Amino acid sequence: MARILIVDDNPAILEILGAYLRQEGHTVLEAHDGDSGREQLAGADLAVLDWMLPGVSGLELAREQRRAHPDFPILLLTARGEEEDKLRGLEVGADDYVTKPFSPREVVARVRALLRRARIHDRVSAGGLHLDEHTRTATLDGEGLSLSKLEFDLLLTLARHPGFVWSRDRLLERVWGPDFPGVERVVDVHMAGLRKKLGESPEQPRFIETLRGVGYRFRDET
Repeated sequence: MARILIVDDNPAILEILGAYLRQEGHTVLEAHDGDSGREQLAGADLAVLDWMLPGVSGLELAREQRRAHPDFPILLLTARGEEEDKLRGLEVGADDYVTKPFSPREVVARVRALLRRARIHDRVSAGGLHLDEHTRTATLDGEGLSLSKLEFDLLLTLARHPGFVWSRDRLLERVWGPDFPGVERVVDVHMAGLRKKLGESPEQPRFIETLRGVGYRFRDET
C-alpha cells in the first residue's frame, strides 16, 4: 500500500477521492493549495495534482517534482480536455491525466496502474521493443540496441505516449532541455540515427511515424 498525496482546492474532491483510495488500503495525505502540497510531497509515494491551484499550480508542482525525483508517479487532474493541454501536462512531468468531471473509480484504476508501473521500474514495451529507464537498456526482438543517451531519451519519450504527436520544438524542450540553444534540425538528425538502429525508414515505419510539417509520433498499433 502507498502514501498518496491529493492536492485539490475542492473539498468534495478531496473527500471522495480520499475515501475511495483509503478503501484500497492506501494512506491519504491532503492539501488544499500548491504551497501546502509542496510541503507534503516528500512524504508521499504518488501525487494526484489538480492543474489549477491557489498559489503554486499543479503543473508547476509536477515540473518541480519530476526534476527532483525522475521516477515519482504523478497523476494530473484537469478540466482542460484539448490535446494540446494534455500534452503540456505530460511534458512537464505528469505520467497520466484524468479530465474533469471524472469517475473516482477511474482515478483509483489509474493510480493502481501508476503504482504497478513504478514497481516494475518504469519499463516500456511495444511490438518487440523493450525499454528500461533504470538500467538504460533497450532491446528489439530480443537483441540489444546500442543507443546514445539522446537516442534512448528520444525513443523513451515517444514510446511512453503512443499516438501523441510531438513537434520538434517540444521534443527539443523535453529531451534536450528548455535551455538548449539548438535548432529543430538536430531532432531530425537524431531521429534518422535512431531509425537506422531500429531498422526502419520514414516510408515504412514500424514504430515512429513522421507527420510532415508537424512532427513525430510513436505508433499505437504496434
